[in-house]
Amino acid sequence: MAISRSVLVVCLLGAMLAAGCGDGMQGGGPGHRFQPLALTPSEELELGRQAYAEILSQFTIVRSGPDVDRVTRVSRRIAKAVEIEPLQQEINLNLSQYRFEWQYSVLRSEQINAFCLPGGKIGVFTGLLHIVGNDDQLAAVIAHEVAHALAHHASERIARERELGSGLLSLAFDRRQESEADHIGVFLMTFAGYDPQQAVVFWREMEALHRQGARLPAILSNHPSDAERERQLQEWVPKSRAAKQAYDQGHVVPARRHSMR
Repeated sequence: MAISRSVLVVCLLGAMLAAGCGDGMQGGGPGHRFQPLALTPSEELELGRQAYAEILSQFTIVRSGPDVDRVTRVSRRIAKAVEIEPLQQEINLNLSQYRFEWQYSVLRSEQINAFCLPGGKIGVFTGLLHIVGNDDQLAAVIAHEVAHALAHHASERIARERELGSGLLSLAFDRRQESEADHIGVFLMTFAGYDPQQAVVFWREMEALHRQGARLPAILSNHPSDAERERQLQEWVPKSRAAKQAYDQGHVVPARRHSMR
């Protein structure tokens, strides 16, 4: 997740306390891996509502104009792709008991950043909109952030931090979640009709910006190294295209489980 880390953690923890948390859940996560969860579906939804309200209160919301139209257009296509059952099945997204109340906000800030909270609460900062080259690159970012919500990463992070505490172990786990969000995001944007190669282009440009001496863009916080990220994305792009083509041609239906990994 990629708002300022300190702001997001404070908002999530505050919302977690307000929502009240159960004793925890466990389940199979994305990629069919074991995934401990701290929150029930209803608690996760309430967490997103509370944290979203808190974050929006800290920024000026852009109410109308081309930036709002653009974020809404791209976000809606990503949200629609979430409903594709074969995609859910192959990535093993556990969504059957979860409710998504999709909301899209543009926040006035120079942060090169975006986020999606549990329950589908999306925020995009104007600083990001100033540098994305096209809708495909914006879709890459939004799909990545939506992937965190679909994979219940906030709930998992709370569960892991209860178990392990903070520090290097927690940081390493964050990076695994970021790689997972990259993976899900590439397939999600492709199924939404966007060019997945633009994900490679965007993240490469972000890393180049940092190497040229710019302050680390917030959106790169806790992400895998640039070389590893690009290697993974380049591997997933043709697979996502092949999966989308098979789906469009009717070769993939919910009852059949062709691998998209």
